[in-house]
Amino acid sequence: MTAPQADLTVERPLVTDGAALWRIAKDSRSLDLNSSYSYLLWCRDFAATSAVARGADGEPVGFVTGYTRPDRPDTLLVWQVAVDAAQRGRGIAARLLDGLTAQVAADRPLTAVETTITPGNTASERLFTSYAARHGAALERSVLFEAGEFPDGPHDPEVLYRIGPLTPTSH
Repeated sequence: MTAPQADLTVERPLVTDGAALWRIAKDSRSLDLNSSYSYLLWCRDFAATSAVARGADGEPVGFVTGYTRPDRPDTLLVWQVAVDAAQRGRGIAARLLDGLTAQVAADRPLTAVETTITPGNTASERLFTSYAARHGAALERSVLFEAGEFPDGPHDPEVLYRIGPLTPTSH
């Protein structure tokens, strides 16, 4: 892994970041790509539960999107994490995830982080396993959606990763 960038900032996304987030997600070739419109809306409506990493020039080089679950407002569901291909291997995804959970915890109680990962996505598996270890939290895995539940053709199952409990000092 290359040394982390000192000139990297992690902050809430702006609507004007939506196009860059869509491009980074598209170029990842591993995420389910949402419409460009959804990334614009996400930057507007879910900025408080999302984060963008900016390089020295101020342009986005990575992002994490999420939301707090309506039925569990102390749980952050991480929707997507992506880093520009030229910036991978520098710990940016971990910095984004740590920065986002600190940002959310500053606004409201946060006791758990959830995400779903398809089997074989080792980069995401490592990211969330290491997050749990860094924050001294348990990690539970269970299938959230079976492959056959997806109406649009073949899709791998989505495995729910639930990390918690988080304590105020762990994020």
